[in-house]
Amino acid sequence: MSPQSLLLAILAIASYSASAFAPVTPYTSKTSTTTTQLQMAEEIKAAPMVTGEQLETMLQEWDTPLVVDAYATWCGPCLLMSPEFEAAAKDLEGKVRFVKLDTDLEPQMAGRLGIMGLPTLLFLDKNDDMEAVEQGKAPMAVLKERIEGALRKDSIVDLANYHFFGGPMPTQLS
Repeated sequence: MSPQSLLLAILAIASYSASAFAPVTPYTSKTSTTTTQLQMAEEIKAAPMVTGEQLETMLQEWDTPLVVDAYATWCGPCLLMSPEFEAAAKDLEGKVRFVKLDTDLEPQMAGRLGIMGLPTLLFLDKNDDMEAVEQGKAPMAVLKERIEGALRKDSIVDLANYHFFGGPMPTQLS
């Protein structure tokens, strides 16, 4: 064996041996924390994430209209909508309750609510026909009418119009 090939063989064995001592951290989605997940964790204050069981309880014991953001952590449009949802939750605090439902963690509840795509916003009022909501019959125009009908306040309607329907930013709040 020539000195060059002997040197190459020794280098190859040394590099292979050295890699055996490198720490290996297995990748799992539960140990990985992204900036997006951290941002979503901060949003819990105004629009908390709920389980299907918690949402079921809310639907039985509610006193204000409820807006549910059905989302998934991998959904780009959901993440883009999240800051607006959070802002609306802060603006309408005490008048409308805002919650988030992770459809990956709660597929049964997502199915019961008729969620077929993401993101999905559901506006639930205790006077609603829950059968229609569960069948997913809530287009944007109906959603806007429900918000207006449930709140009956111009300033809140203006905020909802601004945050969810592309309306002008309210200049005066009463």
